Amino acid sequence: MYKNRAMEKVIENARHSFKAVLVTGPRQVGKSTILKHLLADYRYVTFDDPTILLEAKEEPGLFFRNHRPPVILDEVQYISELFPYVKMECDKSDDNGCYALTGSQQYHLMQNVLESLAGRIAILELAGLSLRELQEVRFSKPFVPTEEYIEEREREYKPCEDIWGVIHRGGYPALLDERVDWQTFYGSYVQTYIDRDINQLSKVQDKLKFTQFLTAMAARTGQLLNYSSIAEEIELSVATVKNWTSLLEASGIIYIMQPFTNSALNRAIKTPKVYFRDTGLVCFLTRYQTAETAAAGAMAGNLFETYVVSEILKSYSNAGRDYRMYVSYYRGKDKLRKKSDGEKESREAEIDLIIEQDGVLYPVEIKMSANPKLSMSNAFDVLEKVSERKRGTGAIICLYDKPLWLKENIVALPVEFI
Repeated sequence: MYKNRAMEKVIENARHSFKAVLVTGPRQVGKSTILKHLLADYRYVTFDDPTILLEAKEEPGLFFRNHRPPVILDEVQYISELFPYVKMECDKSDDNGCYALTGSQQYHLMQNVLESLAGRIAILELAGLSLRELQEVRFSKPFVPTEEYIEEREREYKPCEDIWGVIHRGGYPALLDERVDWQTFYGSYVQTYIDRDINQLSKVQDKLKFTQFLTAMAARTGQLLNYSSIAEEIELSVATVKNWTSLLEASGIIYIMQPFTNSALNRAIKTPKVYFRDTGLVCFLTRYQTAETAAAGAMAGNLFETYVVSEILKSYSNAGRDYRMYVSYYRGKDKLRKKSDGEKESREAEIDLIIEQDGVLYPVEIKMSANPKLSMSNAFDVLEKVSERKRGTGAIICLYDKPLWLKENIVALPVEFI
């Protein structure tokens, strides 16, 4: 059964505005399904079919004679040779929406797309199911904690009775079917991911070692990315760890969040943070077999933070926005405090997320707590040093059941408000 997706209107608008649309995203998030649902009158071709793949590689001109637009070309990461021909076919017609493409390796595709189809193609990223989609909430704006957003979001607010069940289950559409065994699904997913996506990007000889690396990364979700620590733990070179990390990012398994940089914050840590895009996969890799053990485990705080960050990123990508332009984090010693003798000393502070929009910085703290306190926002004051940008409303995203204003410009929000 098809599940309505938040990106449907964005795809429809894009195909009427561009010659081609490319939907990227991790394996099994529903890229082919959404296109076949929206574009039921399009021909459908998948390069998972070895016969079709061979035809496209050996006779690309003949391939396009046999598969006239409008057509969906699925899994185009296997056939980078085809992109110049897609360009030529697009240029033969004044019609928009000639081609709809999907690909599971976004950065791997980008070079070919940008070189061959610049100006002709809309590039969108589909993630796993968001809480909005699971709850069938129609609200479609990207998350930013303004009063206007909060008022609009409150009109369609639906409490989630089992947020840890959602976090543990994960966002892959196949798992909507309760008959699908969670353990079997993720076991198969990891095996298929390594055998196909990873080996297509870079031939990995030792699959067991890569699985150990994947598990080590999952255990560090929501933390600073320390290549040396991972390399030492699983006995790999730092260069290999960096290379394999780039593969995880290229295939949409992780997101590397960059630190907020500004000349006024000269004591900020420049190390990025790593977040998995699906918390169900994290739970599988770190062996949290139930929602209860995940909620009570040592990783609970990082899991909750990872889930919140992932939901915020989905709110942007589902609206057709590139979240990389909007989000960052801060950690450093730019914050000062007075000691009892009146002297000032630097104090390390961290802001889990900074959303930048229209020259305004919105600080966000993520707390696995049902008891939000104003003190949780103490680090937000660091942004007062950034004189060329305004500081907007700060948000504490937590497990409280309704919006709670803690100060004129600080609000605690339920996770369901994302």
